[in-house]
Amino acid sequence: MSVDGGARFSPISISDENTVVAEYVPEPSAATGYQSEADLEHELIQILQSQAYEYLPLTSEAQLIANLRAQLEVLNGIVFSNKEWETFFTTRIAGKNDGIVEKTIRIHEDPVQLLTRDDGTTKNIKLIDRQNIHANRLQVINQYEISQGDGGAARSNRYDVTILVNGLPLVHIELKRRGVDIREAFNQIDRYQRDSFWAGSGLFEYVQLFVISNGTLTKYYSNTTRRQHLADAAGAVRTRKTSHSFEFTSWWADANNKPIQELTAFARTFFAKHTLLNILTKYCVLTSDRQLLVMRPYQIVATERILQKIAISTTYKKLGTVEAGGYVWHTTGSGKTLTSFKAAQLASRMPGIDKVLFVVDRKDLDYQTMREYDRFEKGAANSNTSTAVLKRQLEDPQARIIITTIQKLSNFVDSTTNKGHPVYDKHVVIIFDECHRSQFGKMHQSITRSFKRYHLFGFTGTPIFTENMASGGDPLLKTTEQAFGERLHTYTIVDAIADKNVLPFRVDFVNTIKLPDAVADKKVSGIDTEKAFLAPERVRQVVAYILEHFDQKTKRNASYSVGERRLRGFNALFATASIEAARIYYNQFDLQQTGVAPDKRLKVAMIYSFAANESVDDIQGMLPEEDFDPASLTWDSRSALDDAIQDYNEMFGTSFDTNGEGFQNYYRDLSQRLKNREVDLVIVVNMFLTGFDATTLNTLFVDKNLRAHGLLQAYSRTNRILNSVKTYGNIVTFRDLEQETNDALALFGNKEARGIAILKPYAEYYAEYAQLVEEMLTRFAPGVRPTSEQDQRDFIQMFGQILRLENILTSFDEFAGDAILTDRQGQDYRSVYLDLHAEHRKDKEADRESILDDLVFEIELVKQVEINVDYILMLVEQYRKQRGDGDDREIRAQISRAVDASPTLRNKKDLIEAFVESVSATGEVDEQWRAYIEARRTEELEAIIAAENLRAEKARAFMAAAFRDGGGSVTGTAITEVLPPISRFSADGAHSAKRQRVIARLEEFFERFAGLS
Repeated sequence: MSVDGGARFSPISISDENTVVAEYVPEPSAATGYQSEADLEHELIQILQSQAYEYLPLTSEAQLIANLRAQLEVLNGIVFSNKEWETFFTTRIAGKNDGIVEKTIRIHEDPVQLLTRDDGTTKNIKLIDRQNIHANRLQVINQYEISQGDGGAARSNRYDVTILVNGLPLVHIELKRRGVDIREAFNQIDRYQRDSFWAGSGLFEYVQLFVISNGTLTKYYSNTTRRQHLADAAGAVRTRKTSHSFEFTSWWADANNKPIQELTAFARTFFAKHTLLNILTKYCVLTSDRQLLVMRPYQIVATERILQKIAISTTYKKLGTVEAGGYVWHTTGSGKTLTSFKAAQLASRMPGIDKVLFVVDRKDLDYQTMREYDRFEKGAANSNTSTAVLKRQLEDPQARIIITTIQKLSNFVDSTTNKGHPVYDKHVVIIFDECHRSQFGKMHQSITRSFKRYHLFGFTGTPIFTENMASGGDPLLKTTEQAFGERLHTYTIVDAIADKNVLPFRVDFVNTIKLPDAVADKKVSGIDTEKAFLAPERVRQVVAYILEHFDQKTKRNASYSVGERRLRGFNALFATASIEAARIYYNQFDLQQTGVAPDKRLKVAMIYSFAANESVDDIQGMLPEEDFDPASLTWDSRSALDDAIQDYNEMFGTSFDTNGEGFQNYYRDLSQRLKNREVDLVIVVNMFLTGFDATTLNTLFVDKNLRAHGLLQAYSRTNRILNSVKTYGNIVTFRDLEQETNDALALFGNKEARGIAILKPYAEYYAEYAQLVEEMLTRFAPGVRPTSEQDQRDFIQMFGQILRLENILTSFDEFAGDAILTDRQGQDYRSVYLDLHAEHRKDKEADRESILDDLVFEIELVKQVEINVDYILMLVEQYRKQRGDGDDREIRAQISRAVDASPTLRNKKDLIEAFVESVSATGEVDEQWRAYIEARRTEELEAIIAAENLRAEKARAFMAAAFRDGGGSVTGTAITEVLPPISRFSADGAHSAKRQRVIARLEEFFERFAGLS
């Protein structure tokens, strides 16, 4: 577009200060020889020095603190007196009661601290300059050592490489030599945190970002990921669990999504001074629940390109045109809400911007987005329950970011009373979430005609191109680019799966259920076809299939932890073609589950509402939008929905209905229970198939026609990352959607997408499994521990591979009866595997070199075949009945094998075996067990209280709350009240050491008795 008669402007300026490099071309490496970990570390430090990092040979905490003082003096143009520094350091930097959370808050929300000078005056002291990032000074230290006893440290530790920002350690790098699994670097962290990060003044608790590398592969993540991983690894008195596992570490990349994995390339890009400081000051989000999120490279690129577009189009006076905006194509599940929030937040702070409007197209997303935005920054955004509230916010200069629905915004614009409203002349940024639906019609036109000085941006996971645009409508608004402008950044489902930010799909086309003859006749109308699909016998078979295979598809034999709860398996959605189909299927589930014991019945719910257009036959495959007012439903549809909600009320003790707010509250409650895995299966028509995220959801059953946008949106409900047990999204379709699936992946990924996004065929996985099991049985007898170091290594690697393959194979119908290992062989192998893992952990805790140091144990996969206490008590009952007749010896051995093969029961083996020997010949076994555990628990807690001189009543109350709540907080005052009186300021760090020792003992005690009563 010409400017001032002839000049042209570049739509996106790529400057040297972009956080993410536009394109990284790696330098050819001449190195061919072996590289030790020390060599790798030396090379990294050389690169950092070449990028203006100052190298410091620090060896003690006193030197670290002295350097911190000097750096803050330079940053703030001040010289501390010794008294001023001592007071400032002990109260504003290294408070004795401050932990990781408090220090993270200080960096991100309170980086300017108040210094009281000797003369009584005050001065603001910056810990980090978030406005002028180049005022901050970067230094690098390595092999910083904490000796056992230093500041209360439990054991000696030596940290590889640490980056200091103004003297504070904000980034830590953990290295392993080439060839060692990168997960070992991730796993090694727990020793630092447990033993010494908190020691002394606790400065290393300021670390915000962690980088792990084995030279070949390099990843980064936030201190929340690390902190939550450690809390979960402790398995006991822990904080709330979230995205904490290795699955949540991130690759760095260039702006074209090409991963930058090699350490030297990573160092030249991620550790470029402006990049690292931008990430620390702009692209970390500390949420209201105190989780630190660090953005991924594609999120940063998209955010910066929006900001650049705003700046450039403003300069070139392009406001109010399509050239002032653009769209971001980021696939479903890649974190668009965080990206849009950061773009909105930073845009609202740009000079001259009056308002940022974030527009969603459904009421449920309005609520969901507001909740997410509020989590990202409390009070940053304003939502509205009506057009009148929206009007007040548009007139309020303090309401900088407003979240609203397109319907409310359209009502405001269309109202005759708002013609010529002052907001239309304000400089506004309008961001549309999922910019592919209502915006393409009349609403889009009326909004853009009313506002004069606007930038229009859209986010979508499924853009509309010429290949999938609709035939009708405004010829100038058919594609995403026509409506919003050029594409600013792309991150497709292929990129996301390759980066392991979302999971691939396993698609099962169930062809065992015979289709009615009418369906095969292409001349039959669509309406008649849908009726044929609802033939009673077919419906019966579909429901029977789901009930028969539900446990297998949702992995109900697998257990894992979410928060403080131990869950078995995942849950599912069932997408049906119409309200009539949903009702028929709901009734059929009820019929087929009649007489099933309550604890064996699936908890089935149903939700739908009125949609103006039930057809999904358009080329875009858009799913019709259901409103939130069931009043528009026919009498019988609404009555059926009321009946289903009444069933739900009886199931969960709630009181929802289809009237007004009652239905919206039902939607919200159901969505939360689905996320908490309290509901097994939800039957839907269109609701929950777009914009709904639940990490515990792994399966979508489909009996409706899907294509293009609608297909990928629906499939993507299942592929959110959770843990190593959930390795794919499970799609089970009762219609032939193979071509539609291939077409959608080609359109929104690329022509090779199917090979990346869809799991391999069963035969390929099974062949690999069979070969491994055969080798395992040949080389290692079940239950016999390998003796040589090499055999132990081979056993761990081989059994880990078998566990990963079994985890995938169990979702295939064909695997039923095809498992090669018997239950007993599997149990024996797991016992040996866990023995080797326990030995490895002891070596780590004793700081001994282990032959297994570079191996990764798949403990989460072992845990999914967990033996519970009920099973053990059943065996005890059998043992008691058969005691003395010879069969009891086999049952006794069976109990021992079961306990040995269980990761959570192994440390309780002495308790279980003592109970087995003491159980009386009469009386209820489970009652005897409860009494026995209660007595042992009391006895062992009293021993800890006496040994550590704890406050007895406080300690008992603390542990009672921990067992009641599934865990207790080890931060704050609760744990402090348990400790005996001891000075927090003792020079030898006795308070910290005592605190850590008591926490460790109480965690061990909790883990020993958790889940036994």
